[in-house]
Amino acid sequence: MSMVLKSDAFVDGARIPVRYTCEGDDISPPLSWASLPEGTASLVLIVDDPDAPDPAAPRMVWDHWILYNLPPDAVLAEGMTSDRLPPGTGEGINSWGRVGYGGPCPPIGCHRYFHCLFALDVRLPSELGNPTKDELLLAMDEHILDHTELVGIYEKR
Repeated sequence: MSMVLKSDAFVDGARIPVRYTCEGDDISPPLSWASLPEGTASLVLIVDDPDAPDPAAPRMVWDHWILYNLPPDAVLAEGMTSDRLPPGTGEGINSWGRVGYGGPCPPIGCHRYFHCLFALDVRLPSELGNPTKDELLLAMDEHILDHTELVGIYEKR
């Protein structure tokens, strides 16, 4: 059975509720997972937008939230902040140049937001500190057992 990533706030391919965006409370949605592969030692979550700044002419991928060393048995409740993350969870630097969640806030058009979950066969070294997405992807290389994604869409009102 393949890994599953889901949210009680929206289903795959559906609109992300305003509450989780810059037009709402800008808090993270609840996320949970199931059917992790045997041998999963930690999880990585990367939330990004490949449609920035304009879906008709994308020029970059905007990173919204980066977490690593998530315990396999954890869940992410709504409105997770650094002080509420499961013990041992590391945070990466998003495209705003800070750690933490930053919700959808597209300047133009309807964007796709990929919530990508990776199962790793190791816990990554704490020396990573607060890596960029590229640094984290390099550290994960050759340790990915499986991955899945949940995609939400959003366009400003």
